[in-house]
Amino acid sequence: MVPLQVSMKLEMKDSPGQLVAALTPISEFGGNIIAVIHQREPDASSDTLGVQIVLEIEQDRLDALVAAIKRQGVSILRIGEERLLYRQSVIMIGHLIHTDIGDTIDRIDSTGFAEVAELNVQMPAITEPSTALITIKATTRSEMERALDLLRGVAAEKGLLIVEPLAEGER
Repeated sequence: MVPLQVSMKLEMKDSPGQLVAALTPISEFGGNIIAVIHQREPDASSDTLGVQIVLEIEQDRLDALVAAIKRQGVSILRIGEERLLYRQSVIMIGHLIHTDIGDTIDRIDSTGFAEVAELNVQMPAITEPSTALITIKATTRSEMERALDLLRGVAAEKGLLIVEPLAEGER
């Protein structure tokens, strides 16, 4: 049986051990974590934390996994099979962390038609610009272009440089 790729948006208490508690059932049910996007905001007034995960799991184990995650006190805000068939990778350069990379990711993810699927960040020193390889997935080619336009606007607003394209196409 071919594993199903699933994307989940989770919300949990912002306290030590909650992320591990949310992710542990994935391995218990034979799942494979592909990506975890999580940025804790130390100044945030909310006592909850949003985390996006992408994982592979056998279809017949998904319902049991969802129940196990919920038993950990974690809310599942969104869950779905992989519907984002187009991918584009770009490099962003600048003070990514200081300009809130979490906000940049949230702006893409909140579109409903595109998500940041991978993020690899290199931070040479606190005063030096960071470099990130960001892979975005979208439902269609035109929605990918809309997501990239949004990212270009965010980069201009935050004074970041985008180098594109690295790769494009269907999975």
